Amino acid sequence: MPELDFHVEDAAAVPYAETPLLNFRLRVANQTAAEPVHSIRLRCQIMIEAPRRRYRADEQARLRDLFGEPELWQRSLKSTLWTNTNIIVPPFTGSTVADLPVPCTFDFNVAATKYFAALDSGEVPLLLLFSGTVFYEASNGLLQVTQIPWEKEAHYRLPVIIWQEMMEKYYPNSAWLCLRRDAFDRLYRYKLRRGLPTFEAALESLLPADEEPLPADGGEMIH
Repeated sequence: MPELDFHVEDAAAVPYAETPLLNFRLRVANQTAAEPVHSIRLRCQIMIEAPRRRYRADEQARLRDLFGEPELWQRSLKSTLWTNTNIIVPPFTGSTVADLPVPCTFDFNVAATKYFAALDSGEVPLLLLFSGTVFYEASNGLLQVTQIPWEKEAHYRLPVIIWQEMMEKYYPNSAWLCLRRDAFDRLYRYKLRRGLPTFEAALESLLPADEEPLPADGGEMIH
């Protein structure tokens, strides 16, 4: 019976995808190297292990929306679900490398988007949790089925710059904000009444000119 191990070799943005897409190159290895694996119906849950990195003062300020005031982070800074994804791993013997595509959103109502956008540099610590079904050939030549144990996982530290460059390519100098329809209608009427040319101009007219800046770079908090 297969005993599988998982390891993320690297990650990169997929060029020319319809929407932002990261691809993780996933090494899947069977500890019984000579045992053929017919296929794997693989499920993966990806968690952001937020407590496993350092944050500068400006990053802490931007992360208040997710975790509250930094002085409370000992209790509030927790791992966050990023996404769930599924793939079919084709036949292999010994080990193989499979592409694990992860669609990404720039919707700032999504917690993962807020987290990635709050970071300036460094890496995002990820935990990939695996489950699913393995189809393999037994010693008697018959097709067998087994489940992937829930404890199978892999850690990976995703460079922040990969996410930043991907989003800049798909949404250059812009960001997406999803509004309730009634809120949008109010903003639209405000824009029309004042003869403002763009929604950016409408928002700028509503924002205070003396808005307090975020803390300057510098200073770290370790969790």
